[in-house]
Amino acid sequence: MAYARWHHILMESQRHALKAVDEWNCSNGNYCDFLTHMHKAWHYLLHAEFHKDKIDYHYRDPKTGQYVLIDEEPKAWDLEWCLKKRYPNSGDIVRLNAELFVALRNKVEHRYEHNLKIATGGKAQALVMNYEQEMVTFFGSTYSLADRLRFPISLQSLTAEGQAQLQEAAKKLPKKTRDLVAKFEADIDQAVLDDLRYDYRVRLVPIVGSKTDADLAINFVKLDDLTEEERTTMVEAGRLGTVITKVKHVEVADKDKLLPGQVARLVEDQLPFEFHIQPEHTEMWRRLGVRPAQSGADPYDTDPRYCVYNETFKSYAYTPAWVKKIIKEIGTVEKYRDFFGREPRMKKKVTPFPKQAESPEATKTEPESKTA
Repeated sequence: MAYARWHHILMESQRHALKAVDEWNCSNGNYCDFLTHMHKAWHYLLHAEFHKDKIDYHYRDPKTGQYVLIDEEPKAWDLEWCLKKRYPNSGDIVRLNAELFVALRNKVEHRYEHNLKIATGGKAQALVMNYEQEMVTFFGSTYSLADRLRFPISLQSLTAEGQAQLQEAAKKLPKKTRDLVAKFEADIDQAVLDDLRYDYRVRLVPIVGSKTDADLAINFVKLDDLTEEERTTMVEAGRLGTVITKVKHVEVADKDKLLPGQVARLVEDQLPFEFHIQPEHTEMWRRLGVRPAQSGADPYDTDPRYCVYNETFKSYAYTPAWVKKIIKEIGTVEKYRDFFGREPRMKKKVTPFPKQAESPEATKTEPESKTA
C-alpha cells in the first residue's frame, strides 16, 4: 500500500518520540538525547501536519520570493518557526512548553543533565503528552502511541528519602541554567505555569479496594471530573507534598455508584428540559463510549471514570462524575440541540391551585394576651 508523504514524515516523528521516551525512562538514559529526539519528534509532527494541509513550510527569500536552498534543497522551517505558525498566540501554553525545551536544548550542559532532568521532569512529561494530544487531535486515534508507552517505575518517587534526594539534586543546577528557566518564565502568568500542559506534575496514591479486569496499574484522574471537595483535597495534597504511607479501608461494593434511573433524575433536576433513560441516557453512553454497546463485547471494557461493571448483578453502575459529564455536554438547550440534533422537551410549568378565600372569622386577629 502506497502511503502519502505526510504519513512517512509522521512515522519518522513517532520514531523519535519513542526514542526520546526510552532515553528518559532508561536508568542510564541521556537527557540531551531526550531533548534532541523530542525536538525532532515535534519538528516532524508539525511538518507532517503542514504537508497534509498543503501548507508550504519552506523558507523563501523575502526579496526574490525564491526558495532558500541548502545542498540544492529548499530549507524547511525550523521548529521555532513551526511552533509560531501552528500556535500564532505567543501565550499558548503548548507553544510555551515546547519553546522552553528548544531553549534548553541549545544551552544544556552535559555534566548537569541528571540535575536538569529532575528539575524539569513535570515540564518534560507535559511536552510528551502535548505531543500525543496534538498528533491524535490532527491525525486521529489510530496514530496514538498510548499502547506503546508505559509509566516508569521509580523508587525515588515512592519514598520520602528518595524525594529528598531529588530535591537536593535539583538545587545543584548551575546558576546560568536556573536563570535560563527563571528568565523564560518571568513574564508568564502563574495560571499558565500551573497548567498541566506546561508542567505536568503527578502524585502517586495507592489504589485500594477490589480490582476489576478494567483496572490498570496507573489510573489518571482529571481534576475537572472531581467534586469541589475532592479537587481541593488533591490540589492541597500536591502543594504540601503529602505522602500517604498507610491506608485502612472497609470494602463497600459499588460505593457512591448510581443506577441509570438515579442518573436521569439527578441530571433532569439540573436542567430546564426533560432527561430520561430512553433515549437520552442510552444515546449518550453509546456515543461517548462509556460502556460496551454490544452484548458480545467485554463487559469490563468501560471508562472507569464514569461507569463500572458489577459482576454480581451483571449490570452497569455510574459515577457522580458521569452526571457532571452529562451536564457539561448537554446542559443548555443549544448544547442539547448540537449533541442530539433535535429540540429538547421542555419541562411543563406547574400552575399552583389558587388559594381559597378565607372566611371572615378565620381572618380575624386574636387579641393580644396581656401579661400579668
